[in-house]
Amino acid sequence: MGIMWSTWKVVGWIGNLAFFTRFIIQWRASENRKQVVVPLSFWWFSLLGSFCMLSYALFKTKDSVIIFANLFNWIPYIRNLVIHRRHLAAHMECKTCLNVNPPGARFCAECGKGLPLPRN
Repeated sequence: MGIMWSTWKVVGWIGNLAFFTRFIIQWRASENRKQVVVPLSFWWFSLLGSFCMLSYALFKTKDSVIIFANLFNWIPYIRNLVIHRRHLAAHMECKTCLNVNPPGARFCAECGKGLPLPRN
């Protein structure tokens, strides 16, 4: 293929591989659930791909088009990871049966016992 390998070229290819992997992850998760699903790993691979591609552009190609294309796209990836973490933290565990209930639930879905009011 005539590729001249270097450390930065490998970083760039890792970025491309990360972006391709996230496509496969999201596609497979959606096919399994028969609805559109964006798993947590999608955001981690997006972040990895973004930083690898930005690093490659900054330190190897110094191409302003590639740099600008990857300069800010990490922001929604990190924001979605933060939202996911907050969502998990908002789930409430039933003290009686230890079932994990969705945020805002007033009663346990498993045993029906009342759940404590969320702290604000």
